[in-house]
Amino acid sequence: MITISLCMIVKDEEDTLERCLEGVGECVDEIIIVDTGSKDNTKAIAGKYTDKLYDFPWIKDFSAARNYGFSKATKEYCMWMDADDILSAENAQALLELKQELTTETDIVMMPYETAFDETGAPVFSYYRERIVKNQENFRFKGRVHEAIALSGKIFYADIPVRHQKTKEGDHLRNLNIYEEMEREGENFSPRDFYYYGRELLTHRRYEKGIRILTAFLKTPDGWIENKIDATRQLSYCYEQTGRKEEALKALLEGLAYDVPRGETCCALGRHFLNQGQYEQAVFWYQQALYSKKNKTTGAFVEEDCYGFLPAISLCICYDRMGDQKKAEIYNELAGRYKPESPYYLQNKEYFKKKENSGAN
Repeated sequence: MITISLCMIVKDEEDTLERCLEGVGECVDEIIIVDTGSKDNTKAIAGKYTDKLYDFPWIKDFSAARNYGFSKATKEYCMWMDADDILSAENAQALLELKQELTTETDIVMMPYETAFDETGAPVFSYYRERIVKNQENFRFKGRVHEAIALSGKIFYADIPVRHQKTKEGDHLRNLNIYEEMEREGENFSPRDFYYYGRELLTHRRYEKGIRILTAFLKTPDGWIENKIDATRQLSYCYEQTGRKEEALKALLEGLAYDVPRGETCCALGRHFLNQGQYEQAVFWYQQALYSKKNKTTGAFVEEDCYGFLPAISLCICYDRMGDQKKAEIYNELAGRYKPESPYYLQNKEYFKKKENSGAN
């Protein structure tokens, strides 16, 4: 059986750290906690689970902090988690079973990361992350923000999701400030840095600069294809928010050149045409989304709703506006099969019922 060191960086995590360690603690052979400046009870909580607690000054570099934790690990593999991550009891058991089965020939274990949820708690946004890696120098994080470990060697995909569930809002400007500092100081930006900088700018409604940064990223020859596909959608949204609808459409269409269309891109195209009142074009793209193949193992951000509920409910809207109530109801029922508790589905059912009653009268 392989051995695992859980390595975490924490700061003021008294609300969530115990929840995290209770879930994963029995699955690992060692717990390394790196504290970057807590002023609450985080250290006291960590001390209940491990005596391997280290201070590391925050230098605005997530990779530096994570790699410091890895440097203290003594087991065969390193696993990382954040304090507001959760491993359910079911998935903890699956991880214990994986430890029994995995051989040291494996270099990296990829696991789903669920980061957004609907009103029922079901994940709506997820992607695979390099969660467990061999404790070797060639498997270390890079990037001051949105740090990652380059994939190499023998990779195993385990369907054991980690759930990222915050209980409080953090410093929403932290990542943007780091990128802006990097820019001021003339640091070299990797393609990944450009991509995530562009996303941060969009999040903070800095659309004009977001357009510049995302465009620069798309011009890089060695940017990761999944990031490029997503960047075309982010760029389109920036154009849309600045009133440039034609450029917004062109950006989405550029995304089709990289690979088979993703459900997310098809939904974005459908929304574009729906907003323009071009319902037949919208129907085409939403139908493409509905039948798109979802492949989580690419590492791309996956918006679950784009492969079922969203195109179905949108097709309901399109057909209703086109005057085809029968098809509209069919697609609303399809949406209901994906999300039977959705208020949109339920409101539509009531809407169609009222239309039928008024027609009967």
